[in-house]
Amino acid sequence: MMIILTYDVNTESVSGKKRLRKVAQICLNYGIRVQNSVFECNLDASQLVTFRAAILDVIDESKDSVRIYNLGNEYKKKVEHYGMKVTPDQEGSLIL
Repeated sequence: MMIILTYDVNTESVSGKKRLRKVAQICLNYGIRVQNSVFECNLDASQLVTFRAAILDVIDESKDSVRIYNLGNEYKKKVEHYGMKVTPDQEGSLIL
């Protein structure tokens, strides 16, 4: 299933900047960055559980925000893209 994860981490403190780097690294381990704080991740159900737990373990819910959108398996019918940055086919090889 295709998951879109967006985040906004408060970076006014050193700990916030550290959280931001950790969240970004977790996201890079699971998907592709399509905007600065937006990732597309093609996951199965168990990967989603692990991914969500890792993110929630890092963020400060009183200062940060994370949104997870589940587009399901028929995501190609739900996503439109315009402009320069082309996203690789996530059903193929992700080695870049």
